[in-house]
Amino acid sequence: MDMRRLVGRNFARIRREQGLTQEQVEERSGLSQQYLSGLERGQRNPTVVTLFEVAQALGVTPVDLIQPDNVKMPRKS
Repeated sequence: MDMRRLVGRNFARIRREQGLTQEQVEERSGLSQQYLSGLERGQRNPTVVTLFEVAQALGVTPVDLIQPDNVKMPRKS
């Protein structure tokens, strides 16, 4: 599986589930809307720092962005 596409798919899904636009994530993360758009399309190769910043902006963990669709890890209470 291509990690860039997986991150992009997870980012897009989580963002939509939260009802956020790319522009709102831009405001929260400090990353440009153009970068976030490329990330969603699987065209960006995010660093660990970028994954952390995007995850923080979405209120999730970095693992949520890299976790395959068919694997669900139990969340800590």
